[in-house]
Amino acid sequence: ATLGAMAHATDSPIERAGAHLSALWLRLLGVPTSALLIALGAHIAIPVDPYGVPITLQTLAVVLTALCLGPRFGSLGILVYVLAGAIGAPVFSGGQAGPQVILGITGGYILGFLLCQPLVTAFIRRRDGSIRGWGALILGTLLGHLAIFAVGLPWLYLVLNSDPDTAATWLGSGAKLWGPIPADGVLYGGFIRYLPGMLLKCAIAVIIGRWACPWAMRRIW
Repeated sequence: ATLGAMAHATDSPIERAGAHLSALWLRLLGVPTSALLIALGAHIAIPVDPYGVPITLQTLAVVLTALCLGPRFGSLGILVYVLAGAIGAPVFSGGQAGPQVILGITGGYILGFLLCQPLVTAFIRRRDGSIRGWGALILGTLLGHLAIFAVGLPWLYLVLNSDPDTAATWLGSGAKLWGPIPADGVLYGGFIRYLPGMLLKCAIAVIIGRWACPWAMRRIW
């Protein structure tokens, strides 16, 4: 840390200005790129019964956004993605768009993307600004995914039980509901069935993050 501070102190004003300009361009490029990658991940969607919440590559892109852009610009990238979908861009799973998607069964998961950003980055970054080791990266990516489910599951439960007609719309035109959908059913259908895919995406994020995060932390965060 001391050597790094000394080296920074000897940088000329032109070098420091160049470093700031480089960081600015990386951030300006990174924010829309992250939103685009999340949208592309949303289009790789496999609907899963019984509630139709799809398996996508979105959460992988969301966690990588946190690792590569940090808490501030990662959150900004998520906001760009959510706002683009809300105003009509077909960026949600299956090419859906509009505010009704955010109010629907997947809305909680989408809003959970925002919670993921500061949580992941706070867990993997030391107080001196350096990145922690493999263990912290693994736990950080797991916590990021769990944060998404922590918002998505209660939202899913409320939407499905808010009104039988609304639930039937999301479950399919032939759905017949004879009573409230139990919490354990939502837990299984909205979380447990996704665990294998979540673990695989965590592994991919850790491998990429271990390589990309130290560089990004110095230049973008």
